[in-house]
Amino acid sequence: MGVEVNFEGKIALVTGASSGLGARFAKVLAQAGAQVVLASRRIDRLKELRAEIESEGGAAHVVSLDVTDYASIKAAIAHAETEAGPIDILINNSGVSTTQKLIDVTPDDYAYVMDTNQRGAFFVAQEAAKRMIARHKGDPRKQHRIVNIASVAGLRVLPQIGIYCMSKAAIIHMTKAMAVEWGRFGINVNAICPGYISTEINEDYFHTEQGKKLIDILPRRRVGAPEDLDGLLLLLAAEESRFLNGTIVTADDGLSAQ
Repeated sequence: MGVEVNFEGKIALVTGASSGLGARFAKVLAQAGAQVVLASRRIDRLKELRAEIESEGGAAHVVSLDVTDYASIKAAIAHAETEAGPIDILINNSGVSTTQKLIDVTPDDYAYVMDTNQRGAFFVAQEAAKRMIARHKGDPRKQHRIVNIASVAGLRVLPQIGIYCMSKAAIIHMTKAMAVEWGRFGINVNAICPGYISTEINEDYFHTEQGKKLIDILPRRRVGAPEDLDGLLLLLAAEESRFLNGTIVTADDGLSAQ
């Protein structure tokens, strides 16, 4: 018996959707039939992505979101549900990083990473979950999915990005805590830990001498592409993943197995 994942009638909110993995996640979900709500600070980029999705027959909406601003989070999720309808799927993807030794981290560096990657991710999920829980109480058959985007850096320390590693380790524990507390309300919360993925943000780095040295220490001497996460994203966002809750899935081509 075959299983076909279909997101027709589903509303998916994707944070950090203006570029990189977020943009890819939004396109994949739209291609699978979901209405996607694109959220980030860079509205012009979101409008370009919306046009691309619509040109391919998908449906997309744009909302402004600054995950470091609690009022912005509440307003964006309210706007998303006004524009598209109740959110069934949250792809909690916004993230930033800095590159430096821990001894050189300033309070501003620390706040920059933690406010987006940890605090922002928590309050986006919390605001979405409040609405999901209320709907489930009205209809216990209602199912929701939250997919937090962590990183292999949350599982092992990588050089020069210690603060980023700490922030993503927090996302892993956050995912498990949310899964335990919200699972009874029909919300499955899981996390993806990608390894090194080449996107428009970092692709130039992988062509530098330092980037090539990094690739040489990877198990198969290669970095991933955003589309390498498509199947995993669809699995965790689908209702068919009903028995996956609190799961931390590593997609790093064997890096964490070294």
